[in-house]
Amino acid sequence: MHIQTHILSGWCAADCFQLTPRERFFAMIAASVADLDGLGIIVSLECYVEYHHVLAHNALFGVLLATVLALFSRHRIKTFWLYLALFHLHLILDYYGSGLGWGIHYLWPFSDHDFLNPTAWELNSWQNIVTTSALLIWTIVIAVKKHRTPLELMLPSLDQRFVASFRSKH
Repeated sequence: MHIQTHILSGWCAADCFQLTPRERFFAMIAASVADLDGLGIIVSLECYVEYHHVLAHNALFGVLLATVLALFSRHRIKTFWLYLALFHLHLILDYYGSGLGWGIHYLWPFSDHDFLNPTAWELNSWQNIVTTSALLIWTIVIAVKKHRTPLELMLPSLDQRFVASFRSKH
């Protein structure tokens, strides 16, 4: 699945809870940071193929990630579980939407077993397009109703310009 879809999934899910802007930002990180293991492409294609969906697409990484993010959150218990769930949402989206042959090494480093989906859809599939489109629409609804976008913490002035733009059209 595309990184922007993972980011939006974290943002939209976080909006369902009473969280701080920082916690919503961390939710976007929790939903997308597993793809850091795709940076092996900088080294080589072989490194990418060998380690993407391995190094950061596993239970140990998910627990460590949720723990670290929760330590920097106001609502530590609630956000730990949310961050862990969003990490797993990333794995589920990848299991279905990364294309054939991209398994999830969920038990790594304790096991090299990868969970392969024999019916996974291609990265450019209509299912991925619909998922991303639905999350984008959900983000716009949040902007209109709650006056915030995923940019609220990092770029507050641009966030408010987007909100004003969406609200003026509705």
